[in-house]
Amino acid sequence: MTEQQIPDENDSALEDLLIFIRDARGFDFTGYKRSSLARRIRKRIHEAGAVDYVDYRDRLESNTEEFGHLFNTILINVTGFFRDTDAWTFLQREVMPDLLTDIDPAREIRVWSAGCASGEETYSLAIAFSEALGIEECAKRVKIYGTDVDDEALRDARIGLYSAKALEALPAELRDKYFEQNGTQFAFRPDLRRRVIFGRHDITRDAPISRLDLLVCRNTLMYFNVETQAQVIDRFHFALREHEYLFLGKAEMLLSDGERFEVVSMRQRIFRRRPGPAVPRYQSLPIRLDTITTPEMREVGRKRQLRDLALEAAPFAAIGVDSEGNVVLVNAQMRNMFGITSRDLGRPFHDLEISYRPVELRSLIERAYAEHRVVRVNAVERQMSPSETQYLDIHIQPLWASDGLSAGVALMFIDTSVTTRLQMEVKRNREELDTAHEELQSTNEELQSSIEELENQRRTPVRQRRARDDE
Repeated sequence: MTEQQIPDENDSALEDLLIFIRDARGFDFTGYKRSSLARRIRKRIHEAGAVDYVDYRDRLESNTEEFGHLFNTILINVTGFFRDTDAWTFLQREVMPDLLTDIDPAREIRVWSAGCASGEETYSLAIAFSEALGIEECAKRVKIYGTDVDDEALRDARIGLYSAKALEALPAELRDKYFEQNGTQFAFRPDLRRRVIFGRHDITRDAPISRLDLLVCRNTLMYFNVETQAQVIDRFHFALREHEYLFLGKAEMLLSDGERFEVVSMRQRIFRRRPGPAVPRYQSLPIRLDTITTPEMREVGRKRQLRDLALEAAPFAAIGVDSEGNVVLVNAQMRNMFGITSRDLGRPFHDLEISYRPVELRSLIERAYAEHRVVRVNAVERQMSPSETQYLDIHIQPLWASDGLSAGVALMFIDTSVTTRLQMEVKRNREELDTAHEELQSTNEELQSSIEELENQRRTPVRQRRARDDE
């Protein structure tokens, strides 16, 4: 059986397999997006030579080493030192000076690298703080926690040994300053290594590390479904001190969460926790929030949950574009109708085909901003095939923040194919009816004219006879 022939993600056997993995090894993947999760599991099933989910579960029970192969396939630890250089440069130049200025010099600086994989990102944080504070001051004040669910990756992170190839992204002076050569590999300097603590942690289940000044979780949330992402963001909000910073990956966004996080840089995915209590959008049971989860807070959480889920499940396609022109939100219908995926989050909107086809939207967005109103385009034709046309009503809604500044724009694509075709059919029938009525009226007029002409012809002989009699 090929990978494509293995039952799809809707098969109940997949859910049974996930529950077995959770109970057997403590890895809870039930909150992961089913499409990507099923694709990776099918890949491993195919590689292992199993037939289906049930057969693969039997292999896991008989061969415990297979768990490791499966987890490596699912988790895909892609990382590197200062990965996405522009984002790290912004963090070091624009964020860290403010962060360090606001912290009491006598207080410890607490940093969490969640989903740290094999440690490159965690050690990048240590280097960044050392460059800002100096190595000696960093070794005294900064404590960095690196966590992941992958024990094998964590073992590599704890060792802190990297190949020359892994360090290629670092300038030579930084490599020589923070790493010591050990044979063919390079070890992170021990005085700073002691300030980095690695440990296993599941961000979807375990209580968060608290009182943080900076929380880094890059390209990890993208693996989870909407509800699980929201629960993780609850934990992150609880973990951060007021006014402190959250650093996400390019493929990730905070959906409808402007109440709790302000945007520092949407392009670099850096946010700042607003003041206020840690009110959960979803009730997150593993976190102990007994002292602050009042009935009123739970009601707020339920309302926010409803708002987010309603947007995701809306019957129309929606895409959000921030004030810098980057895609920040895509709902389920948008993904289904136009094939836009999570990989498009963070991309400039003008790079996407939808920005100019089936209608040029960039100028309409500028018009919506300029006129401070919704711009509507109705019955836009989208050619699905030579014989099928889809009709869309497009609404371009400018969005404004509480301070009056532009927050972005929401574009909604409403499929009106059925009603448009009915309207076209009604119009066509009305035109045909009008034409038939005109033809009938013309025929009646011609008939009336013929009758009059016959009547005249009939009367002509009578008039002629009367004329002769008078003579």
